[in-house]
Amino acid sequence: MHLTSSEDRRPSWHATTIVTIRKGGEVVIAGDGQVSLGQTIIKANARKVRRLGKGDVIAGFAGATADAFTLFERLEAKLEQYPGQLMRAAVELAKDWRTDRYLRRLEAMMIVADATTTLVLTGTGDVLEPNDHIMGIGSGGNYALAAARALADQPLDAEAIARRAMAIAAEICVYTNDNVVIEKLASTR
Repeated sequence: MHLTSSEDRRPSWHATTIVTIRKGGEVVIAGDGQVSLGQTIIKANARKVRRLGKGDVIAGFAGATADAFTLFERLEAKLEQYPGQLMRAAVELAKDWRTDRYLRRLEAMMIVADATTTLVLTGTGDVLEPNDHIMGIGSGGNYALAAARALADQPLDAEAIARRAMAIAAEICVYTNDNVVIEKLASTR
């Protein structure tokens, strides 16, 4: 995460790298651990990827930490309301995120996945399912996404692809480090 703001020169959180890959009977979400304030690294081992619900959903966030935890809590509540229905829970969260005055101010994006579905959630109400089961978000997200796509047809499992993609992103993006946290689930896709 990186802090910048062009409007008032006060820092705000914006950067990180999260990547997801679904391959070979598993889905993986990986995230780096760097938290930056301007040009200073504040923390190198933040945990931006975690399990939600009863452990059957994994999620990673890019954006403001407090905002992300608020979204994790809201998504967990939706998962309790709609057990086993990640898509429905995500859509309901996206509706709230877009229409609720408090939630609209949150600055974060999330990647969430269960055994069958991978989604990207944004504050504009988007609930996107990637065509190729690979997605990246955050400042280094496009680097990790490109690397993961290039590695997808290699004889590597999802975790190995995620680790290599994150390493490549960390070499390119100054707001991404190589302290990677990975969560994975068995996948039916």
